[in-house]
Amino acid sequence: MLDIYNNIKKIFFKIILIFILINSNAYTEIISNFKITGNDRVSDETVIIFSELNINQNVSDNDLNSALINLYSTNYFKNVKINFNSNVVYIEVIENPIIQSIKIDGIKNKSILEELNKITQKQEKSPFLINTISQQKDFLLSSIKNLGFYNSEMIVETKDNRNNSVDIIYKFKLNERARISNIDFKGDKVFNSRKLRNIIKSEETKFWKFLSSDKYLSENRIELDTLLLKNFYLNNGYYDTNVKSTFATLDKKGNFNLTFIIDAGRKYYFNNVNLILPNEFKDDNFKKINKEFVKLKGKAYSSSRLEKYLIEINKLALQNEFMFVNTDYEVNKTNGNKIDIKIFFKELEKNYVERIDIFGNFITEEKVLRNKFIIDEGDAYNEILFNKSIDNIKSLGIFGSVNTNVLDSSENKNSKIIEIDIEEKPTGEIFAGAGAGSSGTSIAAGIKEKNYLGKGINLDTNINISDDQIKGIFSVISPNYRNTDKDLRLVFESTETDLITASGYKSSRSGFSVGTQFEQYTDLFLNIDLSTYYEKLETSKNASSIKKKQEGDYFENLISYGFTINKLDRNFQPSDGYLSSFNQILPIYSDEGTITNRYTFSSYKGIKDNIVLSGKLFLKSVNSLDENVRVSKRVYIPSNRLRGFESGKIGPKDGTQFIGGNYGTALNLSANLPNLISSYENLDFSIFLDAANLWHVDYDKSLDVDAIRSSTGISANWFTPVGPLTFSYSIPLKSESTDIEEKFRFQIGTSF
Repeated sequence: MLDIYNNIKKIFFKIILIFILINSNAYTEIISNFKITGNDRVSDETVIIFSELNINQNVSDNDLNSALINLYSTNYFKNVKINFNSNVVYIEVIENPIIQSIKIDGIKNKSILEELNKITQKQEKSPFLINTISQQKDFLLSSIKNLGFYNSEMIVETKDNRNNSVDIIYKFKLNERARISNIDFKGDKVFNSRKLRNIIKSEETKFWKFLSSDKYLSENRIELDTLLLKNFYLNNGYYDTNVKSTFATLDKKGNFNLTFIIDAGRKYYFNNVNLILPNEFKDDNFKKINKEFVKLKGKAYSSSRLEKYLIEINKLALQNEFMFVNTDYEVNKTNGNKIDIKIFFKELEKNYVERIDIFGNFITEEKVLRNKFIIDEGDAYNEILFNKSIDNIKSLGIFGSVNTNVLDSSENKNSKIIEIDIEEKPTGEIFAGAGAGSSGTSIAAGIKEKNYLGKGINLDTNINISDDQIKGIFSVISPNYRNTDKDLRLVFESTETDLITASGYKSSRSGFSVGTQFEQYTDLFLNIDLSTYYEKLETSKNASSIKKKQEGDYFENLISYGFTINKLDRNFQPSDGYLSSFNQILPIYSDEGTITNRYTFSSYKGIKDNIVLSGKLFLKSVNSLDENVRVSKRVYIPSNRLRGFESGKIGPKDGTQFIGGNYGTALNLSANLPNLISSYENLDFSIFLDAANLWHVDYDKSLDVDAIRSSTGISANWFTPVGPLTFSYSIPLKSESTDIEEKFRFQIGTSF
């Protein structure tokens, strides 16, 4: 019985299947022709191509429905009808209007208007769609708000034309830009708010920041600020830091108070760092790195420090012809607040650079960016060199953003296409400043341009006026001169120094120098300069006879060279690493022939509770090849290197006048005192110990005073609404009777 039932079931399904096939074939016919109506701008041929139907095609209802969907998806039509009769496909369309022109009203700022026009230009000559216009409106409003115009309003007007086209007008009412009146940080933030304000891009509104756009509220900038804060904490040991929320509240004046809620979490320290090498790698090549890993143990966790080691490891791999490898690491938290790191190699597929495409450089010449690339088209693709190239581009300081995309080539296997999309930013700057202190007053002003003629050329002109000196400088720096990796700089300088009372001379010095600087190795920078100067030297009436002999005109051609090693974790407020710099000036032709040597060394070491220990060393010597060193070229110890003493008022004296020395040295040791007064976050304190010596007078050894001076004290930096106030109280520990002490010193002023 069951078998009979199953047989009947099979026969039944077969009949249904045959019926479906017959029925389907009954409605399948061959297309012999098309009839298109309602189209004006879009040709018949284009409509047929969009439908994806063809002559002699067997067409079904499904095919017709697909054609309908295809035509609607082009956005060219707001209504489509398709019929099939007597082997003819009838397509009736109503076209969407075309956007003829787009105009923006209500914005007078040229740079803002240009940015918005870039956005809207893509819409012109495209179909007019209500949804698209609505999205564009929201996008434009969002863009305006990110420029600080939070209370802006905008309406969209359309004008219908006779040719089924539309003109669009975006009418803005910008109102006042939303300024940031205060930036605060709450929660378990560990660091004081002033330090955190220096990390982020957003700025509080101050009268001297009239050229800065960072004082206006911007959602995009806040997102960047959040990332910068996370990176800062991550590089200072706080692995689990979370910026919980960010919110802005309006004050009574219509400005915003910006608040970041931070949960710093626990501070972590490096424990074990292990480098796991492939079998084909020799341990001998990586002994130095392993030794450095041993030094990491016990230090605060830092992602940037770890990344530096990864770069060094990759460089070693490259040097040993392991071309297509990269390093990666694993982080494992263990033993409470300790972190174990495993570093291992991963082999990369061999790829080559097919081409490099650059977008967004409307002003900047393309070669300015290409000159910063370490890898070129046709070279083996290397991620390390690629990242270094992008860092070089960012270091120019002329772009608001640099976005990259590395794509696989569609034509060539194992080839990469590098896309770089840059956003240019205003590169001109006008600045001015003033200062007042225990040693007198000063005024400074200048104009800068970082991208002259779109060539990346840096122009800088400034003037500094103090009680005893007027100094004007005009400089031109051309990066990657003639497509090399070297920068060319040209500097014109004029200085008038009046130290008749203090040191018995007055100097007027003018000239120019031509030089170059380049990075020879990672973090090692070399420089060389050729210079020509003219100096007129005058002496006081009561100057010694030997000093009076130096009065007159001097002409000299000089060559100088030097190197700088920069191993700081960051250039602004470093907490780890060192900076070493040496420079020597040699005469080519000189009326006197002085050799000058200068060496500086700065070292920073962060310890617990955000205390940073620092040590600075200064060495300088001047020696003449034939006669005595001119008084204007001698070594003087400034007050910032020996607190507790007036600037230049220690060392040998000729009568009542300080004449400097042939040799000078200074040592500065300090430790910051964070949160010494917790209620004043804008007030920083530090304790210091200074020591210096100035000795040897080549024309009269009897004037020489070879003795070390030293002082200790406390200094403070108070960031006031009118600018930073720096003051110090020093206790001289060792001095000479001829020295002039200055126990209390202050300086107030700012540059903007």
